[in-house]
Amino acid sequence: MAALRAAKQALRKEIKKRVAAIGNQEKLRQSHVVTQKLLRHPRYESCQRVAVFLSMNDEVRTEEIIEDIFKRGKECFIPKYLTNSSHMDMLRLVSAKDIESLPLTSWNIRQPGDNEEREEALATGGLDLILMPGLGFDKSGNRLGRGKGFYDSYLERCRKHPKGKPYTIGLAFKEQMCQEVPVDENDIPIDEVLHENM
Repeated sequence: MAALRAAKQALRKEIKKRVAAIGNQEKLRQSHVVTQKLLRHPRYESCQRVAVFLSMNDEVRTEEIIEDIFKRGKECFIPKYLTNSSHMDMLRLVSAKDIESLPLTSWNIRQPGDNEEREEALATGGLDLILMPGLGFDKSGNRLGRGKGFYDSYLERCRKHPKGKPYTIGLAFKEQMCQEVPVDENDIPIDEVLHENM
């Protein structure tokens, strides 16, 4: 276990370094390429209820995707992370503009406030598709997160929902692709990773 943790930590450091070396223009260019691949993806085209992360500076930008979700009349859900736990909910956004009104967390991510009444995806119809962030990915669908386990525990909950586990797509810069991501039995592989070179 300790060896696995150390291996993950070392890989996180290495990937953060690689991603930090990409300029902003290049991040935007790759984000656009990945977004176009997603918008033409049959799983995306056919889904109705989508969960998407609000991107941080070292992640593929998702603003264009969120705009498109609303343009196509799909339902959009975004993460709300509970600090000091690995619990995350996916709460409904009413419009792309809705994001601007959300409070900023200490991680500088916008998310719904604690006393807001919003629909949680699993409390209603479940999800068809989750777009996954991650620090690193490999071709087998193994994902290296930030170590808090938010997405793995959420996918566990999805499995118990009548609708079952949604299709999962990781969005990555090509610099985030690894030969092999070290995993344990709690790490749930994702179905597919989209990046420029695939």
